[in-house]
Amino acid sequence: MGWKHHRDAKQTRLHSAMYLMENEKGYTTTQVFRSKRDLPAWVNFPDVEKVEWLNKILQQAWPFVGQYLEKLLVETVAPSIRASSAHLQTFSFTKVNLGDKPMKVVGVKAHTEHNKRQVLLDIYISYAGDVEINVDVKKYFCRAGVKGIQLHGKMRVILEPLIGDVPLVGAITMFFIRRPKLDINWTGLTNLLDIPGLSTMSDTMVMDAISSFLVLPNRLTVPLVADLHVAQLRSPLPRGIVRIHLLEAENLAAKDNYIKGVIAGKSDPYALLRVGTQVFTSHHVDNNLNPQWREMYEVIVHEVPGQELEVEVFDKDPDQDDFLGRVKLDLVLVKKARILEEWFTLKDAPTGKVHLRLEWLSLLSSAERLSEVLQKNQNLIVSSKTTYLPSAAILTVYLDRAQDLPMKKGNKVPSPMVQLSIQDATKESKTVYGTSNPVWEDAFTFFIHDPRKQDLDIQVKDDDRSLTLGTLSIPLSRLLSVADLSMDQWFQLDKSGPASRIYMNIILRVLWLDQDASSTTPVSPYPSVSLSDDGEEGVIPDLTTGGTCILPTPALPEHTSPDSSFAIEGVLRIHLVEAHDLVAKDSFMGGMMKGKSDPYMKIQVGGLTFKSHVIKENLNPVWNELYEIEIFLQVILTALPGQEVQFNMYDKDLDQDDFLGRFKMNLSDLISAQYTDQWYTLNDVKSGRVHLLMEWLPRVSDPLRLEQILRYQCQESYANKAVPSAAVLFVYVERAYGLPLKKNGKEPKAGAELSLRNISYRTKLADRSTSPRWDEAFSFLVHDPREDTLILKVFHSWGQPLGSVVLPVKDIMAEQALVLDRWLTLDGALPESQLLIRAELKLLDSKRAQYADASSGTEEVELSIPSADTVSAANQDLRHRTVSAQGNADAQASGRGQVKLSIAYSTEENRLVITICSCRKLPCRSKDGLDPYVSFILQPDKNRSTKRKTNVKKRDLNPEFNERFYFDFSLEDAMQRHLDLSVKNSVSFLSRERELIGKLQLDLNQLDLRAGDQRWYDLTDETN
Repeated sequence: MGWKHHRDAKQTRLHSAMYLMENEKGYTTTQVFRSKRDLPAWVNFPDVEKVEWLNKILQQAWPFVGQYLEKLLVETVAPSIRASSAHLQTFSFTKVNLGDKPMKVVGVKAHTEHNKRQVLLDIYISYAGDVEINVDVKKYFCRAGVKGIQLHGKMRVILEPLIGDVPLVGAITMFFIRRPKLDINWTGLTNLLDIPGLSTMSDTMVMDAISSFLVLPNRLTVPLVADLHVAQLRSPLPRGIVRIHLLEAENLAAKDNYIKGVIAGKSDPYALLRVGTQVFTSHHVDNNLNPQWREMYEVIVHEVPGQELEVEVFDKDPDQDDFLGRVKLDLVLVKKARILEEWFTLKDAPTGKVHLRLEWLSLLSSAERLSEVLQKNQNLIVSSKTTYLPSAAILTVYLDRAQDLPMKKGNKVPSPMVQLSIQDATKESKTVYGTSNPVWEDAFTFFIHDPRKQDLDIQVKDDDRSLTLGTLSIPLSRLLSVADLSMDQWFQLDKSGPASRIYMNIILRVLWLDQDASSTTPVSPYPSVSLSDDGEEGVIPDLTTGGTCILPTPALPEHTSPDSSFAIEGVLRIHLVEAHDLVAKDSFMGGMMKGKSDPYMKIQVGGLTFKSHVIKENLNPVWNELYEIEIFLQVILTALPGQEVQFNMYDKDLDQDDFLGRFKMNLSDLISAQYTDQWYTLNDVKSGRVHLLMEWLPRVSDPLRLEQILRYQCQESYANKAVPSAAVLFVYVERAYGLPLKKNGKEPKAGAELSLRNISYRTKLADRSTSPRWDEAFSFLVHDPREDTLILKVFHSWGQPLGSVVLPVKDIMAEQALVLDRWLTLDGALPESQLLIRAELKLLDSKRAQYADASSGTEEVELSIPSADTVSAANQDLRHRTVSAQGNADAQASGRGQVKLSIAYSTEENRLVITICSCRKLPCRSKDGLDPYVSFILQPDKNRSTKRKTNVKKRDLNPEFNERFYFDFSLEDAMQRHLDLSVKNSVSFLSRERELIGKLQLDLNQLDLRAGDQRWYDLTDETN
């Protein structure tokens, strides 16, 4: 048909456009032009993009940036400087002028493939400004300042966390991975350094301090929303730890000579190792061009890709040490290889190589492997002159704040700071001046050799270090017995005031070396981001000894090694039941006649939005709709903003929808409560309440629970046709091996696609390799593990298929602890082609399903929907009720079907509430089906004033009505009523079809009207 052809053509054009956008470079170079030589000069695909539009914005906004900086220096920085020292109490800024030359952004490179919960930018900046800042210290008649600054370097900007609320980004974090080039033109600096307390400093020390402040691990974090854990963003958990074994060097250049060069000597080499601000110096070996060091160091890696290991070799001399060469290596190579042992050729030197063994240590949030780690460390022989022992763990302490610290002598307010010590390592926080309730928001990281035997000692002191305001000692063994190896709480201080306490988040992570990794170069030896001699991108480094590089085949690991954050998502189930007493927004005849409203609910959580259907002309709507949301639990545990469930009610209109109220709930509260069933008052409106059932679903690995979960699932029916999930499937795709080559013989750029039902995800495209590595995790909601199937497909650039795997979820059910972790053979590929994945199934064991399971001797279990006066009781527990076993059998026998309704009396509002929920198994009487509706009357009623009927549902044998009706009766009057209900088929006046489908008659004095339970009732014919 024409319309189908038109739709297919439209979809083809859409898919073609999407493919072109994702593969623009390849399509342009291979399809449009025969080779890259044919490309015009103006066609290029830069890795680093120019942003002239941003420079124009900076130029326009530069005067206002100057105004902000002046306000910041005068109102914030100057008071802090005056409070920091008695010698600087008269310090002030006399002039702040940023000048007319704005900072320029030379280029921007965006990284979005590493973490989907952040945006990472590398910004190349260049600033040569005519800034002028003058300061004055009147006490010493000192004037100094800055007149001109140059700053050139690559700044990393991280936008995180991404939140489901304006401004979408919780904070902006900025830092330089490597020290930038900084040149400051000082005026009167020597006068400033003559001030007592500053006299020990020098020009070089000032420059080093400023540069170090801008370089990792230091970060500048600007929060954009309230209630943000700034310390955890300013000092997040490391990406990993690299253990560096400086083994030896050979064929170094000879720098020493004697008798004015007549006799050539050797060298006294030593090595300088640097990762960011972490610097280590080896011992020097006298008179040796092939030195053996055998030393070990451990460095914290904050950012990969980006951070480099730089090794420089020098000849030790009495005056000035001679340079013998350097090696630079991006640590992303070590992360990919896990263990990298290689001879590296020294650059900027005529000869020489250095032998390094680099090990990537992952951070584990469980103590299960601690004994194994300690045993390996015990067996690790380090032949060195240093006494550095291998670490088994790292400890990160987020120091937040303290309360009610004691006063100093004379009832003076203290200026507290904190000293944190573990054995011989001591670190200090900043000083907060003039308060007994300081807020530090500092973070510290320690290497731990044996957490079973070491303690964290804390001393809160006044700024002069002589007065102790409180102490605390925490054995690290306490962390080994708590979940996630972390303690986020208040701690009572010893030797302090009775109410003095300190709040900290203490996190322990075990350092694990993946021994399955091969002690060689990675499977794909050249990374996507490689470094040239000067540290820039785009040149493949020389990792060989100078000849042909023969790479041994690495031993394949047997199992995956996912991060500690894998499989910690949870599922929040929201049941939107009904609303009551909403505000009427519709009106007619210019407002002369008051109408009702057409309400609908919008639910927002974690960047997702769910919208209920609209119920026409009803101030007491019944929705009965279900929604399920996957929540990343680590985000909730860090209490980041934007992690709230927001409910907004609107009245649907032709032009602009009217507001009917809102409320919100904190996700951490819902997780703590596990299950809530109550009414919530709508805010910012005169009236209105909403009835919700919300459950944070427990996850279990017991396959015996599946049958009960599926039985409960079949009993539930919702107006939006939602089916409760029975499980959540976590999939970690680590790597592939032995993929086929492209048709042209080149290695593929492989990506993996995962599909389950109608949900699909894609990994990033890996670098060209037949053994790519992705290290990406995904999750799926599973409705029936017995029937659902996971399909994994591998493609080259999402075009040429490279193989596939079909994995029925029931196969995972047969695995121990419902975890499958192994290599899977790829179909449609080479015989050796394999895919290494971890599939972990967690059953969602609802509390309501447990109640249904508990009623084993009954046909069915129905949960009550509380009326407005039973809110508090609903919070305490689930009320449930059994229905006698007449239900389904009699319904089949009578052939009339069933009707589901609830009859309740609200003592708070003094009225009877009847809810017509649904019907099921209605008999079909014609090929066109039925158009059912429900009508009823409360007898005795001579005037038929209590007669009501629902809307008609077209061609539906299992209609959902969810309509509520109110009657202003006293409880005594309601108990004397008799319900006469009929389910009818809507037929035309001239039709011969029978109108009545079935009837139901109930005496209300036989029901518990205060409970308000929902029940199924059998329909009978008219004679019964």
